[in-house]
Amino acid sequence: MKKTLNLAMLGAVLASSLNALAQEPVRIGFITTLSTPAGYLGEDARDAFRLAIEQEGGKLGGVPVELLVEDDGLQPAKGKQIVDRMTLDGISLYTGVMFSNVLAAVVNAATQGDRFYISANAGPSNLAGEQCKANYFAASYQNDVPHEMAGVAANDLGYQKMVILAPNYQAGRDALAGFKRTFKGEVSEIYTKLNQLDFSVELARVRALNPDAVFQFHPGGAGINFAKQYGSSGLAKSIPMVVPVFSMDERMLAATGNVAEGVNVVSGWNPQSDKPANQAFIQAFTAKYNRAPTMYAAQGYDTARLIGSALKATSGNLEDADAFRSALRAADFDSVRGDFRFGSNQHAVIDWHLLKVQAGADGKLAEVPVKTIATAQVDSYAAKCAL
Repeated sequence: MKKTLNLAMLGAVLASSLNALAQEPVRIGFITTLSTPAGYLGEDARDAFRLAIEQEGGKLGGVPVELLVEDDGLQPAKGKQIVDRMTLDGISLYTGVMFSNVLAAVVNAATQGDRFYISANAGPSNLAGEQCKANYFAASYQNDVPHEMAGVAANDLGYQKMVILAPNYQAGRDALAGFKRTFKGEVSEIYTKLNQLDFSVELARVRALNPDAVFQFHPGGAGINFAKQYGSSGLAKSIPMVVPVFSMDERMLAATGNVAEGVNVVSGWNPQSDKPANQAFIQAFTAKYNRAPTMYAAQGYDTARLIGSALKATSGNLEDADAFRSALRAADFDSVRGDFRFGSNQHAVIDWHLLKVQAGADGKLAEVPVKTIATAQVDSYAAKCAL
């Protein structure tokens, strides 16, 4: 009888201890760009991620979480220092990096052992192919894909001669490589500097080359300046643009004004989709932050909900890396971008859309859907990944 009682008491103590442990929040390291002219990219992703947590009362997938946010300042060395410090503090789940050059400095440390990194934006080509990693997931896209889709759109629009521009870093090089992979016409390439703000020299070259259209990839503040200078130079009246959404998102649209009218935009997210998850997200984000969400916000929100689905499936136990990895691969969540799954290289497989900047009945510019360019698009590097 006494032995039975002792066993019962021991069981109660163990159960109490397990319950206490279960209440410890899973800490998520959110390393992102919040300063520099590109800071709003990280701001939107962070705010959408926080929104997903707040909607669950401080949880994701029913598991308590704590979000630890730090600004990498668009500096790879700083990003590396942050992830090293967070790792020493016991954090094993990371996300948030906006730029591929920062991700390159962060990803190895963030995926060693049983640590995981889930990208909410950057998707460099090397990590999608031969250097893919078991604990690395891209919930956003692979860098080349938006630009491959822009090439398809340019073909459909009948353009045969184009000038293509991007900053000279990993994502910029992926952008131009992706565009050239699908565009069937003649191209002239121009590389700019990362975070460049004056494009007068490049625009003079565009004028001299006199293309049918321009493709350009310049996210954040650089893209705002490019669009404004493109308009003030008079080029917008005669040479149309085909751009990925990163070169004309909602924040950029508000900042650039009428010069954006007529721009063709390729995006993995259709903000006017009537899917319930999408409309609920837009309404909640707009109500909380008093601004329209961007693609970065949509991806940040999806990333939070993806992580939530994996935490739910594993009861928040990150120590079982195999189980957590399998739960991430299952992608059991309702994406604001529509149908969502992972390819064999653990990169998002989603639909891509052509939008056009047009004035609505109220006179305000908006990105209006024209057509779906591709459904369930798998990136060009998946076959090279050995996972």
